[in-house]
Amino acid sequence: MKNTLLFTCLITVFILLASFSPKAICQKEFIHSNDTVVGIEIGNLAPDIAIENPDGQIIKLSSLRGKIVLIDFWASWCAPCRKENPALLNAYNKYQNKTFLDGAEGFTVYSISLDKNKKAWLEAIKKDDLIWENHVCSFKNWNDSASIKYGIGGTGIPMNWLIDKNGIILEKNLRGKRLEAALKKIVKD
Repeated sequence: MKNTLLFTCLITVFILLASFSPKAICQKEFIHSNDTVVGIEIGNLAPDIAIENPDGQIIKLSSLRGKIVLIDFWASWCAPCRKENPALLNAYNKYQNKTFLDGAEGFTVYSISLDKNKKAWLEAIKKDDLIWENHVCSFKNWNDSASIKYGIGGTGIPMNWLIDKNGIILEKNLRGKRLEAALKKIVKD
């Protein structure tokens, strides 16, 4: 009888602890006011980011609402990132002034660099002809607040998220033709 009671108590405690897992606690903490979960999965509201551009002005991701935005993590020293830049430039040139099915007006890229060296970062932007305006970098490499929010340490770079005009994640990890196909699906003819 004593063993049964102890076993029952242990099971009850285990069930209670399991319901308060770190994942459950995090999800409860990151509920947006309209019950949209803030997170990095498709359907979540993308976490806001506020980082300085090359001129020292802070650009918030949320300031780009109303457009389709590709949140792109990269670095000047990352060969796969640099190899991907022509596809980003092509998509930007093709869709920057388009109207989308959700009513979004235009497409842009919010480029977050993990560089530590400002000169190398700026030279890469110029050399790769990355003509969009939203380039940001904190020069903290993998310790950047955006990198931590988006789990970049666990995924590596290049990594990106495509968000709608309201900041909701539509797709992620779009490279090359996959980016073009994702934009083509949501552009208004």
